[in-house]
Amino acid sequence: MRWLLLALVILTSGAPATAQDMATLVADRIEIGTDATLIAAGKVEVFFGKTRLRAESITFNRTTNRLIITGPIIVTDASGAVFTAEQADLSTDLQNGILKGARLVLDRQLQLAAAQINRVGGRYSQLSRVVASSCQVCAANPVPLWELRAARVVHDQQERQLYFDKVTFRAAGVPILYFPRLRMPDPTLKRATGFMIPRVRTTSTLGTGLKLPYFIRLGDSKDLTITPYLATNATQTVDLRYRQALRRGYLEFNGALSSDTLIPGAIRGYLIGRGDLSFGSGYRLQFDVQSVSDAAYLFDYAKGSTDRLRNAVAVTKADAATFINGQVLHVTSIRQGEDNATLPSLIGDFTYARRMQPAVIGGEARLQFQTYSLHRTSGADQSGRDTARASLRGDWRRNWILPVGVVASVQTALTADLYWINQDSNYPATVARVIPDAALELRWPWSRTTKQGAAVVIEPVAQLVFSPSHVSAVPNEDSVLVEFDEGNLFALSHFPGSDAIERGARANFGLNWMRYDPSGWVAGLTLGRTVRKQDFGQFSSGSGLAGRRSDWLVAAQLKSGSLSLTDRALLDEDLTVSKNELRLTLYRDRLSLATSHLWLVAEPAENRPLDTSEWALNASYALDSGWTGRVNWLYDHTAGRAFSAGLGLQYRGDCVTLDMSVSRRFATSSSVTPTTDFGLSVDLAGLNGAAKTGVSRRSCR
Repeated sequence: MRWLLLALVILTSGAPATAQDMATLVADRIEIGTDATLIAAGKVEVFFGKTRLRAESITFNRTTNRLIITGPIIVTDASGAVFTAEQADLSTDLQNGILKGARLVLDRQLQLAAAQINRVGGRYSQLSRVVASSCQVCAANPVPLWELRAARVVHDQQERQLYFDKVTFRAAGVPILYFPRLRMPDPTLKRATGFMIPRVRTTSTLGTGLKLPYFIRLGDSKDLTITPYLATNATQTVDLRYRQALRRGYLEFNGALSSDTLIPGAIRGYLIGRGDLSFGSGYRLQFDVQSVSDAAYLFDYAKGSTDRLRNAVAVTKADAATFINGQVLHVTSIRQGEDNATLPSLIGDFTYARRMQPAVIGGEARLQFQTYSLHRTSGADQSGRDTARASLRGDWRRNWILPVGVVASVQTALTADLYWINQDSNYPATVARVIPDAALELRWPWSRTTKQGAAVVIEPVAQLVFSPSHVSAVPNEDSVLVEFDEGNLFALSHFPGSDAIERGARANFGLNWMRYDPSGWVAGLTLGRTVRKQDFGQFSSGSGLAGRRSDWLVAAQLKSGSLSLTDRALLDEDLTVSKNELRLTLYRDRLSLATSHLWLVAEPAENRPLDTSEWALNASYALDSGWTGRVNWLYDHTAGRAFSAGLGLQYRGDCVTLDMSVSRRFATSSSVTPTTDFGLSVDLAGLNGAAKTGVSRRSCR
């Protein structure tokens, strides 16, 4: 029979006990001796506040106010730290004393085994002759993959810091490094000033280098990371990253300064920043900052593949009825062969849109006001053209359900534009135009359920669109690239912007088919094309929309659990493919696969002088014993060479993560110097906030 002794009162100076001074003791047997001692034995548990102790037996001496404990002993304190020991001599509040043959476990990650642990004031734990590791150690595997051996370790529970004296780092039992003193946060502290895990990087252009990040905690919501990077090819770089979380948003800036032999005597660098701030009434302020010293810097230092730098600030608001967006954008190209003087460098636009449901005529109406302007620094005629536009647009749409389930829709729109054009002799200084549009659409969805329980939906769609045949000519700045897909098959205009307007009467035809199988897979197919009364030559041959009859649009999709397959193609009258995009993703227990293939015919009007055929692949496969292999690939079939390729191998164990990679990046639009990059990183679980992965554990019996 278990005995319960409530209110084991911790008396100090003979004062009356308070609720906070009381402990609870639970044991199988309790004996009270004549010498003011209490002996509890058999599955003993003591609760004091948030601290819990379990042991085989406890002897409480009322005179000395001490607990003599025999193990095995397990103590869990308020912070979640776990102490185990063979013997202990502790104060009755469990905050002071000595534990012998002890072990301290922090956040179920880092273990510190010591000959003795001294507990002081409930805040400090002083460990002597310490072995620290997050690896699993047992009789079958007595030597951990890595360990820290120290003469003494002090754990500051309040500041959550570990202080090591006379430390030796060992890998598989072999001494590697020695530190007279070492400080690091315990695993429960996720943000602390100090050095982070170093990274080794080797490239064919910069040589072998070491990155040693130093993290500076500036508060609970902001931090700064300084990363010196030294490489053998006389590369001296300092990377900087500043982050700040705000009550209603965030800020982040990344930058670097470099001095290297690639461009001797020059200080190179970059700055990329972004922010997103929310204000009252649903308004948001967003900004982007991008700057670089030279076109090849981002490529040389693996900072991304951006070849057009974007600096922008935007204010937006969006709700169920209103959309407001205003932004100013500055673009700088670092592509080889592009002249920034003739590219639109400064762009500004403002949009206000309102959605309404008029009670008299029904349906849904929208009103939109928009301004748009762009500026080129060149003063040359035509190539230095500057334009500005102000537009007011209203549209209305309503649906009716006709007999036998036919859905009829009427859509109308009226757009008024006013253009200001400078430095282009092909156009007058001002152009005003009014463009009416109207469309009639019929949809007839059919559905049935098969004997197997699958739901099948077939929906033929026909749409007639009426637009003016003659529209005042204006420069086309926002509709140069045209995509013909299922998203705009039944749009009033196939152009993505407002400058170019699709003219004349035309008919859009399509057929949608969907199957929902009870086993969980879904398949869909869309087939459609556009037929015009008259061809005005507005579309290039590579767009798929040229001529009186457009190419056939075929879009298919298949989804089944972790498998997703989509394909979109354009086929001409001879069923020759002019565009095709195939995407496949597959996620299994071990396999992760994402691959795509893109085919585009040559189209000089879209700055594509040659056919394009690209294959991209990203895949990973989990091997046995915690190993994972990775591969990525971007190949240009037309040029017969790869854009980039990479291999990686990662080991994730119970106490260490090892990552090795090699990648090859070939010439880009901003650099003609290929580079090969080798990477190596080792993360030790329990150190610097690195968590145990728990993927592969060494077995213990």
